[in-house]
Amino acid sequence: MQKITILIHCKDQKGIIAAVTTFIAKVEGNITYIDQHVDVEQNVFFMRLECELTNHHITIDNLKSDFDKTIATDFDMSWDLYNQEQKPKMALFVSKYDHCLFDILGRYSAGELNVEIPVIISNHNDLRSIAERFDIPFHCVPFTKDNKEEGEAKQIELLQRYQINFIVLARYMQIITPNLIALYENKIINIHHSFLPAFPGAKPYHSAFKRGVKIIGATSHYVTAELDEGPIIEQDIARVSHIHSVDDFIMKGRDLERIVLARAIKLHAERKTMVYSNKTVVFS
Repeated sequence: MQKITILIHCKDQKGIIAAVTTFIAKVEGNITYIDQHVDVEQNVFFMRLECELTNHHITIDNLKSDFDKTIATDFDMSWDLYNQEQKPKMALFVSKYDHCLFDILGRYSAGELNVEIPVIISNHNDLRSIAERFDIPFHCVPFTKDNKEEGEAKQIELLQRYQINFIVLARYMQIITPNLIALYENKIINIHHSFLPAFPGAKPYHSAFKRGVKIIGATSHYVTAELDEGPIIEQDIARVSHIHSVDDFIMKGRDLERIVLARAIKLHAERKTMVYSNKTVVFS
């Protein structure tokens, strides 16, 4: 039995749900999950559907072709259809901070993330031993203002060699190049504290501490050409007060980064996010 996920968005109009569910019935599919949302302001319809195909003679390619020629064309849809059995291949980009990397690899080893991790790419060698501990290929690609083109070319070559579907910046401290962003549009996930733009710079927790902030947070988003302004996938906060030190702030911030990034990876890997107009629709 094949299990598939379909993601759809198009102009809101009558008959979409009926047409899609009728199509699934005709191909002998059993719908196990369906949810939809309408952005009233922009008149856009979104749908996520999961189903089981009981007809073993229908291939995924044939199903995609039939759906495109009938339903998708009729409603002028933007859509994707995924085989749930095929785990997306995720590349990790890291620098020197290890808290997110350890958390992701721990969850991966425990089977919590529906992904494959074929490669870890870094601009430093500091975290190579962690990759080796988890038996994942590690490639150091130096990346500075003087070798951006060379570094980008090497990154892209590695991503193509390992057939990567999406990228996670697990505290990668370099700006992603426009060419790489274009190749992986809405497929590069970043994590950072939620003090931006109020407390930018190298020591945001120290600045926030001096101002006596009462909450700290973390934000995970898709990477766009506009730095840290991409569509937000997941966020969370923790309360702090006068009793907490700067070290407490940093510890709580790192805990949030681990949790929020893991949630974002899980949502993306399970095809529960849709991007439209620099925002996300995130299905449960």
